[in-house]
Amino acid sequence: MALSSITKKLIMSISGLFLIVFLLLHMTINCFSVIDAFNGTYGAADGLFAKGCEFMALPIVTIMVPVLAAGFIVHIIYAIILSIGNYKARGTERYAVANKTKAEWASKNMLLLGVIVLGLVAFHLNHFWADMQLKEFMGEHAEDPYLLLNETFKNWWMVVIYIVWFVALGLHLCHGFWSAFQTIGLSNKIWEKRLTYIGYAVVAIIVLGFCATAINGFIQANCCC
Repeated sequence: MALSSITKKLIMSISGLFLIVFLLLHMTINCFSVIDAFNGTYGAADGLFAKGCEFMALPIVTIMVPVLAAGFIVHIIYAIILSIGNYKARGTERYAVANKTKAEWASKNMLLLGVIVLGLVAFHLNHFWADMQLKEFMGEHAEDPYLLLNETFKNWWMVVIYIVWFVALGLHLCHGFWSAFQTIGLSNKIWEKRLTYIGYAVVAIIVLGFCATAINGFIQANCCC
């Protein structure tokens, strides 16, 4: 039996919020590398970032990877289905000129932003996950996380690519955060504005944290060797 539009939106919202929690965790561990740079423990086996990577390699986290992947895939599938449905429903009448100032750019381009994020997720997995968690899962020795950071961000253009990705991710999350709470019924006229600002704060933390990691990786690879 086909799922209703409301059910699809609920699945998207719940999976999206779940992924935001994972992003916060992932960003926090990445930022340990920045703290290590200030503490003088960058590259050390007992550095915070190294310990964070060890935590990500624990069995309980490894088990969660397929769950996260499944949630991400489901989120993408229903995003495409709903976008196609909305496109067909609007027909030849797109966003009216009078409404352009009212409709946020991000809300009108969620699918485009999602495609950008998806493409760079695959790029990111090839740079880090494949050389760390996947190798450990296959019984091989994982690469040094600090060396991976240096190797990935030693070129300025790679840092720019990642920052563009983080910005696209942030724009996607800004709309998705409060929209998810609205869909699951936890938002109203009072809380809509509050959740919007909370969402902005959460997204800013995520984006700035990831950007700081990339910039610090560039600095460590080029100025501190």
